[in-house]
Amino acid sequence: MNRPVDDESLVRRAEALASALKTYGRVLATAESCTGGWIAKVCTDLAGSSAWFDRGLVTYSNRAKTEELGVRPVTLDRFGAVSEMVVAEMVRGARDAAHADYAIAVSGIAGPDGGGPGKPVGTVCFGWVGPDDEPETETQRFEGDREAVRRQTVARALDGLLERL
Repeated sequence: MNRPVDDESLVRRAEALASALKTYGRVLATAESCTGGWIAKVCTDLAGSSAWFDRGLVTYSNRAKTEELGVRPVTLDRFGAVSEMVVAEMVRGARDAAHADYAIAVSGIAGPDGGGPGKPVGTVCFGWVGPDDEPETETQRFEGDREAVRRQTVARALDGLLERL
């Protein structure tokens, strides 16, 4: 993606997602690390979101990921918080905790610090899961400052679920 994402485009994405979820009578939950609840905010900025949005869990620390979402410590130790294996466990945990139909999870390095070899600043892992599906994951590398990385993360998270509905 790596292009500017403004508030208006995030609203459009959330509206499209809301429409799809309402059409199918489905409910969403989120598990967020690097976005700090921004995906949930964009969703709940829409009036009537309680019809299709259950909850957003901000699990910034590894402890929170373990306690709130059931991410296994061994997964965190072996792969690190920013990994597709961790977001797969996060997204399952969010869906199950909320008894939701769909869930989105994100974990990444928004910067300006925290990056390293193999996981530079801008690396974000995504997870999506449906009612009876196995999680789907992907990793993206975004450019820009902290806010730009986070905005692109929110946009990709919403787009990714729309693609799967």
